[in-house]
Amino acid sequence: MEKVTGIGGLFFRAKDPQALMAWYDRHLGVTPVSTAPWRQEEGYTVLAPFPEDTDYFGRPEQGWMINFRVNDLDAMTAQLTEAGIAVETRPEWDSDIGRFARIADPEGNPVELWEPATPPG
Repeated sequence: MEKVTGIGGLFFRAKDPQALMAWYDRHLGVTPVSTAPWRQEEGYTVLAPFPEDTDYFGRPEQGWMINFRVNDLDAMTAQLTEAGIAVETRPEWDSDIGRFARIADPEGNPVELWEPATPPG
């Protein structure tokens, strides 16, 4: 069976697309497609539908949340905090698959940051 090989893009509406893309570029290193499409490092990608009444994404009308892998969650959260971006962490989010933090982009969209656990071996 032929399978997809990864996520080719995430598309969503924004009040100010250019300003929002500049924010993602400046704070998370996701380059705008007009420069050169952002190239992911190799790793797992999760597709996980949640119940429609979940509060995991924040506000009830929020229909999606993106999760970005990071190599060093502590360094990333320090960098974001220094830039004046509120970072939320909760011990219950961390598990055997890694550590997590949450931020919101300037339009209030939730962004989850994930430092995968080092595989044994």
